Amino acid sequence: MDRMHIRDLAVECIIGTKPEERVTKQTVVINLTLECDLTMAGRTDNLEDTVNYVVIKRDVIALIEQGKFLLIERMADRIAEICFANRRVSSVTVTIDKPGAIREARCVAVEIHRTKDRRLRLLPGITITWL
Repeated sequence: MDRMHIRDLAVECIIGTKPEERVTKQTVVINLTLECDLTMAGRTDNLEDTVNYVVIKRDVIALIEQGKFLLIERMADRIAEICFANRRVSSVTVTIDKPGAIREARCVAVEIHRTKDRRLRLLPGITITWL
């Protein structure tokens, strides 16, 4: 399977459970690895035949900037759902770094790996089922 990477996407957002984290924006750094079949795009050189990383980047930034998440685990799960909106993505690895989360470390990070299944909840109340 082919892979597409979006690396070091830095976004400012409200993230965390401490009272001060609920009012002051922090930077998170997102890394995505999308597993997808890029064969057709390699043959046709046509944007319609690939995963448009600009669209994924735009949607991820919008989610994060508007989200006000408590946990980076939840943020990672929602980012995976965004990636699966593209039918070509079969699995995704999402890594989120939260610099400065603890004083003694450069960052804290969460990495999740999700595989598209037959039922996908894109947003609360919206479910897609493949036949």
